[in-house]
Amino acid sequence: MMLNYFDKVKDYLLEMGHEIVREDVAEGILIITNESKGLMNTMLDCEGEILVIEQHILNMDPNETNAHRRLLQINREVVHGAFVLNEDASMLLFRDTLQLSNLDPNELEGSLNALSIALIENTDELLSWAVNETIS
Repeated sequence: MMLNYFDKVKDYLLEMGHEIVREDVAEGILIITNESKGLMNTMLDCEGEILVIEQHILNMDPNETNAHRRLLQINREVVHGAFVLNEDASMLLFRDTLQLSNLDPNELEGSLNALSIALIENTDELLSWAVNETIS
């Protein structure tokens, strides 16, 4: 069943014009890029009945508590998904989850558009929290 979900998500992404830069059928993972929409190495992971959409936004200082508070305020305005932190708060990510069993193209597109809009509306503020680290 997971393979069918994987194929469905892949078909939707291609129909929407997203470039699939990597895929792992066995793990149910697709990585897309659509620079014009701010989607850079956005991961879509078919996890059982759930589609997890996640994108690394930037590295940040884990002790930047003002930024953490502001992120919660920004999340209130985000239509789908949310800005989240990794375990040690050193990475800012965007994450959304969707139900795979009744996923339709409009829902997937809405989620990806919400990420694009959240990035566009908050670019300057988000970048102000970035720490310069080389990602290897």
